[in-house]
Amino acid sequence: MSGLKVGVLGLGAMGKPMACNLASAGLLEGVWNRTTEKALSFASEYDSIAAASPAELAQRCDVILTCVSADNDLREVVGQMQSALNRGDIIVDTSTVNPGTAKSLSVQLAEFGVGFVDAPVSGGVEGAVRGTLSVMAGGDSADLERISPVLGAISATVTHMGPVGSGQATKAVNQVIVAGVAECVCEALALSEKLNLPSVRLLSVLGAGAAGSWFLEHRGASMLEDRFDTGFKPALLLKDLKIVRELAQDLDIELNTVDAAIRDYECLLAGGNKDNDISGLIRLKRGSGTGK
Repeated sequence: MSGLKVGVLGLGAMGKPMACNLASAGLLEGVWNRTTEKALSFASEYDSIAAASPAELAQRCDVILTCVSADNDLREVVGQMQSALNRGDIIVDTSTVNPGTAKSLSVQLAEFGVGFVDAPVSGGVEGAVRGTLSVMAGGDSADLERISPVLGAISATVTHMGPVGSGQATKAVNQVIVAGVAECVCEALALSEKLNLPSVRLLSVLGAGAAGSWFLEHRGASMLEDRFDTGFKPALLLKDLKIVRELAQDLDIELNTVDAAIRDYECLLAGGNKDNDISGLIRLKRGSGTGK
């Protein structure tokens, strides 16, 4: 055993299964969630502590794994934990935020002797449940080495991309591909429906060739069956893509696919599809206007 006491802050669709895997690995000390009932229920089931505040979680743990929705959420919880953290503690952020946010928080925490690793993940809710996520990490090598049991419990691969901020920069690139593939697959399957192609055979032949992708494999059948309740919510991808757009503007590079995806997901959400996963985009591609 590593001897680390790990806390998980944020028990959403990704945070909760990561916490489950940390509990199974004997690493989980406690959890905190904005919705107290969710934390209490989890703590009861997994024999851990439901902290009353981020500060209490920080007092009890050596490593805090954060999984929140946006930059301001991360700044807020780090601010709440800061006075309770001890020198040598490490915050591991698995959220998707701007690389600049990761860098500024790292500098802020370094003044207290606290490490910061930006470790966004990819692999979907399924990967979080199975502990097979891909982690793209930015931070100090010594910090990465120390938290290796933590990352090992939630992932199949961990890649050190460079200093703090590199993980989030890599996730930005990842999200461009995720959005672009979703655009293409949803358009293609909408076309297949108009052509009255047999769905099972279609997915089989596409997946066996150059058109195969994670998104097609894991979402193709459910899209054609009008099921959109499995994975990543469109509001979260839209948030991520707006981060990418900010980076592109700063770097003076055009990302037309990102611009198109932002327009599409804004339209999808305006049509009342916030509870779908991102594969609900096929509703828009079918030509139904708002995606309803």
